[in-house]
Amino acid sequence: MDLGTPERRRSSRFPIERELRYKTLNQRTEILVGNGKTLNISSSGVLFTSDHDLPIGTRLEVSISWPAQLNEKCLLNLVARGRVTRHTKGQLALQIQQYEFRTQSRPGSPMGK
Repeated sequence: MDLGTPERRRSSRFPIERELRYKTLNQRTEILVGNGKTLNISSSGVLFTSDHDLPIGTRLEVSISWPAQLNEKCLLNLVARGRVTRHTKGQLALQIQQYEFRTQSRPGSPMGK
C-alpha cells in the first residue's frame, strides 16, 4: 500500500460475501439478469462477481440476501439501484444511488415480487 496516495473512497468497505441477483434497468435494450456474490460492500457501493461484463454507466438493480433478520424471524434482501462504475473480467462495481430492505420472497420467486 502506498501511504503517499490519499484514499479516494468516502466510505469504509466491508468484506461481506453474500448471494446476489441483478438485472439491468435500461428500457432501450434487452434486460439482462444474472447472479453473483458480493466481494465487499460500503454505504455507497458494492463490488460483486458477475455473469456479464457490463459497460460503465449501466443502470442496475441488485438484490442481496442480507445476513440479519427482521424481528429475528423474517429473511431480508437489500435491494439497491445504481450505476456500474468499474468492471473487470467477472466483477462489477456498483455505485449505490438508492436502496431499501425488503422481506425475502419464497425461493424460486421472480426478482422483485
